[in-house]
Amino acid sequence: MLERVDRVQLVVRDRAAAAAAFAALLGARPVREAGAAYLGARRTVLALGESEVELCEPTGPGPAREHLDRWGEGLLAAGFAVGDLTDLHARLAEEGAEFAEDDGQTYLEPAVTAGMRCVLSAGRAPAPAGARLYEVTNTLVSDWRAAADLYTRLFDLHPSRFAPIRSERFGYVGTLTLFDPPRRLDRIELSQVVAPESAMGRWVGRRGDSLYMGYLESDDVAGIVARCAARGARFTARGGRPGPRA
Repeated sequence: MLERVDRVQLVVRDRAAAAAAFAALLGARPVREAGAAYLGARRTVLALGESEVELCEPTGPGPAREHLDRWGEGLLAAGFAVGDLTDLHARLAEEGAEFAEDDGQTYLEPAVTAGMRCVLSAGRAPAPAGARLYEVTNTLVSDWRAAADLYTRLFDLHPSRFAPIRSERFGYVGTLTLFDPPRRLDRIELSQVVAPESAMGRWVGRRGDSLYMGYLESDDVAGIVARCAARGARFTARGGRPGPRA
């Protein structure tokens, strides 16, 4: 049912300033402006290779304002492309999961998932080349197995495709809920914290089960690192595998 990770929504104070930063660092380009009545926000939608980034600036009460007031700017929702929204709605209704519709998108609140707000959009033909989002991380205090079972039921995923994960360095255990391997590697990473003193542990100590981060694939990581360094942006360069990562 889930085809790919196709977008993220971020809450920002200033859409224009945020869009300029994404353009300068990642080469993202504005493609449209849109309202988001459900979020209580105005959106600037950026194309980032085959993916989109929605910059949501609050215009009144709603989830965007609540997130900004409580946590500040940052990730608001993980977004997925779905082959048929009608089938999705039938599946969610069958599972007794509440959802909301707005501007052709379907929203699930954190209370319905494992703490991660989701926005689901109709699938579209991806761009032939360029950067792409392929993972969102749902970090957990709760049992990752229960979260995996929940997403399996909500989105008709196939546990036989999942890949177990464990990191002593970063202090978590869980699974990658791969949607369609090996053709694509899009997935939700479910990471249950086992080391409270870790960065992820400190995060869940404040926020509980929640959306933690996203992964972007690019053939220009070295260029991104150079642009981040030139602008004084915070990043951590990581090695140990072929090709640069940040």
